[in-house]
Amino acid sequence: QVQLVESGGGSVQAGGSLRLSCVGSGYSAWPGPCMGWFRQAPGKERQWVASITSDGNTRYTDSVKARFTVSKDDAKNTLTLQMNGLKPEDTAMYYCGLRLFSDCPSGGIRSSDFGYWGQGTQVTVSS
Repeated sequence: QVQLVESGGGSVQAGGSLRLSCVGSGYSAWPGPCMGWFRQAPGKERQWVASITSDGNTRYTDSVKARFTVSKDDAKNTLTLQMNGLKPEDTAMYYCGLRLFSDCPSGGIRSSDFGYWGQGTQVTVSS
C-alpha cells in the first residue's frame, strides 16, 4: 500500500525557515503525475500550497510565491518544501499528497484531486 511519511515541522519565529520532507513507499509510480503540498488550519479547508509534476514543472499558490520552493528527489522517493520568510498566517498542519493516475489539473487544484496523504506535520510561526 502507499505510504507517505512527513517530517520537518516545528515552531519558528516570523521570518524564519523550515524544510519539510515527505518520503514515499509502497508504490511503483514515483514520481507521480502530480505531487503536492497542502495545508490546513483549524476550522478551515485543506488548501493547496504547491505542486510538482513528474518532469519537474512547479506551481504555487499566490501567497507563497517567492518564499516557498517545492522539489523532488526521485532517487530517494522524496518530496520537499523549503519555506523561507515564514509568516504567522503560514501556521497550519502541512500535508503531502500524491495523485497517481492523472496529470495535475490545468486550473485550480483541490484536495479532492489527490488520493493519498501523509500524516501531516505541524508548522507554527510566531510573531
